[in-house]
Amino acid sequence: MSEPVGAIVLAAGGGSRFVGSSHKLLAPLAGRSVIRHVLDAVMASGVTPVIVVTGAVDLASEIRAAAPNDDTLHVVHNERWRDGMASSLQCGLATARALGVAAVVVGLGDQPGVPASAWRRIAHTSSPLAVATYGGARRNPVRIHAELWDSLPHDGDEGARTLIRIRPELVTEVACEGNADDIDTTDDIARWRENQPAGERH
Repeated sequence: MSEPVGAIVLAAGGGSRFVGSSHKLLAPLAGRSVIRHVLDAVMASGVTPVIVVTGAVDLASEIRAAAPNDDTLHVVHNERWRDGMASSLQCGLATARALGVAAVVVGLGDQPGVPASAWRRIAHTSSPLAVATYGGARRNPVRIHAELWDSLPHDGDEGARTLIRIRPELVTEVACEGNADDIDTTDDIARWRENQPAGERH
């Protein structure tokens, strides 16, 4: 039997570079919010349990819409979200430990172009440390086995990148379809919309 692998979606940041009328994760994009694209992809991937780490903005309604009545989704609030991504990752890992998973696939809530297939491919690799690549460039999501969790940072704005840098011999690259560009600014939203088929722009 294969080891249980869960997913962690980091969605706690303040999004300070985004100057739109809402938090960037709630910005409309092709008929859904940015975070809804991410959650829909993770839920469709079949990787469970799914742990969503929230912080700066209330995502309850988006989470309910993406996973109504689904007891495989767990939401944890990071009170220290201002301290950076590492604190959010540690919140997610604490829940992963409690749920007894052997590895996690970690992705970001502001990357709406990462499809379900990318989450699934990373989850199904046997490598203790696997990173998705798009056109040869390393991006998210990243698979981290439980034996490596204690090596992850607790402070600062880096998560898996620190581990990838200090343990390069463990890294397996997994080619994925999709687009892992972040949504950080309103210009990013505009570019993302321009790249969608005409019938899907909203």
